[in-house]
Amino acid sequence: MKMMAMAEAPCLCARPFLAARAWRPGPAPRLRRWRPNATAGKGVGEVCAAAVEAATKAEEEEDEEEEPVAEDRYALGGACRVLAGMPAPLGATALAGGVNFAVYSGGATAAALCLFTPEDLKADRVSEEVPLDPLMNRTGDVWHVFLEGELHGMLYGYRFDGTFAPHCGHYFDVSNVVVDPYAKAVISREEYGVPAHGNNCWPQMAGMIPLPYSTFDWEGDLPLRYPQKDLVIYEMHLRGFTKHDSSNVEHPGTFIGAVSKLDYLKELGVNCIELMPCHEFNELEYATSSSKMNFWGYSTINFFSPMTRYTSGGIKNCGRDGINEFKTFVRESHKRGQQQYILP
Repeated sequence: MKMMAMAEAPCLCARPFLAARAWRPGPAPRLRRWRPNATAGKGVGEVCAAAVEAATKAEEEEDEEEEPVAEDRYALGGACRVLAGMPAPLGATALAGGVNFAVYSGGATAAALCLFTPEDLKADRVSEEVPLDPLMNRTGDVWHVFLEGELHGMLYGYRFDGTFAPHCGHYFDVSNVVVDPYAKAVISREEYGVPAHGNNCWPQMAGMIPLPYSTFDWEGDLPLRYPQKDLVIYEMHLRGFTKHDSSNVEHPGTFIGAVSKLDYLKELGVNCIELMPCHEFNELEYATSSSKMNFWGYSTINFFSPMTRYTSGGIKNCGRDGINEFKTFVRESHKRGQQQYILP
């Protein structure tokens, strides 16, 4: 019985989806009279080599029958070729010839990459949807795809399907397009405190697809790394710091506006600026139930995206101008001997 149970279990080998045949008792072997064959007169080595060659040939023929070559897939009217992609790094990563997308979702049963033009995003319309093949575009719990081609000016998000089970923490809804938590910029409403069309406080959001090159000059900037015991910290609400007219800055309530006041902080002896939340958040998240605004920002949407409505560039150039404005604030404060902390 033990031998039978072992024989009926599938064989785990290098060739997936194939299992060893279960052993079954058969008739006793019959004695046959010897006849000469093709191996007669050959050495043991030659016989083994011939057997290996025959087995390899049979296996290759079997592979050709069982593993048909996948057809090429294209997106954006043939402008981009859809390939398997890589599971790391997470987020959208510009590489030679295209962009790799990778996102974690352990509970999803299906996934699709959704592409937007800025005009279609405003109209709450997906420009193109690229379904992800769970066999080709999934490694463990990471879904991934590589789009070979030009994606300049496009935005992206994801659509996931799965179980809707709030008691287990699962809120899958295939009708929603969600933002990549690793997006470097989130494109949504343009103006701080102003709802989108139709008084919509939660319009569709999308992530910026990065370029394969940097558009910012750090001018050799490096982290300051002061010992904590030597810090003189100024806690700053980025928008509140210069929003009032008395600040006399060209772009009040923005990163570039705050740059104008860095010399003042240096005169005070400040060598560390602790920024209150300046990641992407929705200041109008309470607008449907209250007149209050989320001024402080302690309800982050994306930790890797600077708050676009804290920048003078806003969502222009798919948010890249806003990213460069945040980098400018960091670089210029370092020049004045001021390092930064960012509160989550």
